[in-house]
Amino acid sequence: MLTILPRVEAPFILVNFKAYAEGSGGNAIKLAKIAEEASLQTGVCIGVAVQPTDIAPVAQQVSIPVFAEHIDPIKPGSYTGHVLPEAVKEAGAIGTLINHSERRLVLADIEKAVLRAREVDLFTVVCANTAAVSSAVAALKPDSVAIEPPELIGTGIPVSRAKPEVVVETVELIHKVNPDVMILCGAGITKGDDVAAALRLGTEGIVVASGVVQAKDPKAALLDLAQAAVQV
Repeated sequence: MLTILPRVEAPFILVNFKAYAEGSGGNAIKLAKIAEEASLQTGVCIGVAVQPTDIAPVAQQVSIPVFAEHIDPIKPGSYTGHVLPEAVKEAGAIGTLINHSERRLVLADIEKAVLRAREVDLFTVVCANTAAVSSAVAALKPDSVAIEPPELIGTGIPVSRAKPEVVVETVELIHKVNPDVMILCGAGITKGDDVAAALRLGTEGIVVASGVVQAKDPKAALLDLAQAAVQV
């Protein structure tokens, strides 16, 4: 039977579970189901990025996009401890984060990772910390670039409002290099107003982590974000 994989569509909300206890193991499945409910309720595309060990059990339980948090730019072989793109794909992921600020890569390895992901048909979200870096990685033709100033990650201070000029400059630079890439905004986003601000600045979605994963009511937090996205 043909399996129809979920697709990424704008506006897009990608929830990064990181290695939080609230987003690991059985909790990862519970949280992914909450994300699926919020997606169905609002019509907004919501994806989840999970640890390698959680990809298969999560992908088997939900119909929303499931992402790996990282892949290594390797091919099958003697690479103990690395994350193989083929394994991620076979486990059920449809995409992957690359170069998150907590899993930084040099530009040459970002390029290799994007190429390897493309070879196995994984949607790529490449994170970047500045407008210049965002422009450079956009030239590598990933599917998406996420601008995330690392000093704002986990602070609850959204880049879309604290540093709107960074977002505007990034969008302009990226579009000059690659007008087809999806631009996401991350770092400090926790409220619907933050999402609305990011979209008005020219982005097509957000990457969020602790604002949902560690929220007292994750579904309420996600509904707030998603409902703001459809109202812009």
